[in-house]
Amino acid sequence: MNQRQCIIIGSGPAGYTAGIYCRRAGIDTLLLSGYLSGGQLTETSTIENFPGFPQGINGTELMDRMREQAVAFGLEIKDATVESVDFSSAEPVLHLDSKESVSCKTLIIATGARPRHLGIPGEGKFAGRGVSYCATCDGFFFRNRTVAVVGGGDTAAEEALYLSSLAAKVYMIVRKPYLRASEIMRKRVEEKQNLEVLFSTTVAEVCGENKVDYLRINTPEGEKELKVDGLFPAIGHDPVSGLFSPAIKTNESGYIITGPGSTATNIPNVFAAGDVADPRYRQAVTAAATGCMAAMDVEHYLMS
Repeated sequence: MNQRQCIIIGSGPAGYTAGIYCRRAGIDTLLLSGYLSGGQLTETSTIENFPGFPQGINGTELMDRMREQAVAFGLEIKDATVESVDFSSAEPVLHLDSKESVSCKTLIIATGARPRHLGIPGEGKFAGRGVSYCATCDGFFFRNRTVAVVGGGDTAAEEALYLSSLAAKVYMIVRKPYLRASEIMRKRVEEKQNLEVLFSTTVAEVCGENKVDYLRINTPEGEKELKVDGLFPAIGHDPVSGLFSPAIKTNESGYIITGPGSTATNIPNVFAAGDVADPRYRQAVTAAATGCMAAMDVEHYLMS
């Protein structure tokens, strides 16, 4: 069986950054690209909040550059998916979809989190062309426009409030007759003059030609068309952590629990970086930062 000093699962900003730091430290490292090579950023059009790109950069291009930089330092990348992980021995054993198995002295989990989709017609077609799952990432493109946020919890309220500082009009589309958000968030939503909540309403279809033009919505009064320029589903994220359960401890939402100021998990030689361990920020730059931390934690572990 092939053995490596470190294996990284995941090829988003956390995975590639961890790979760069591991290789610069001289650690024999293999990165397994996972279910989506390049991570969620490959599904994003233009990124304007990643440092170093004043004119913005295409998400796929940014991840291609990270991959190229990691390879330049000697990182080996295998476009494979991990089917299962055996944590029963001191060194984790990974079983791949290629039917290969590989063991490692240290493991970095950087599998990310998937935004929950509405599963309605037009949602996939207009992803990156009016449909976005990150207000912080893409809100700037809707300055002085009209947008809709789907969801009634704290996450949706936060997205709507953030967008209300940029957009001319924000609709919150809530399927229940009330907001599930906390009292303080509900109050803030109610106080925003350009934020309107549509209760007992669902989105049936995202419509348009080359971009989002309007939504077909189901309301208590029947089906209607809602003119918007953008749609932000905010119904939660699902961390890609089920593969490691129950050996690796997670919180009630499935995010991997790490030590304070560390990427260490409950297993001493296993570390977690990026969105899979971050229920709060979920930004490319914070993912990259924890990838750096994980690599440094690996180096410290291997030297101890």
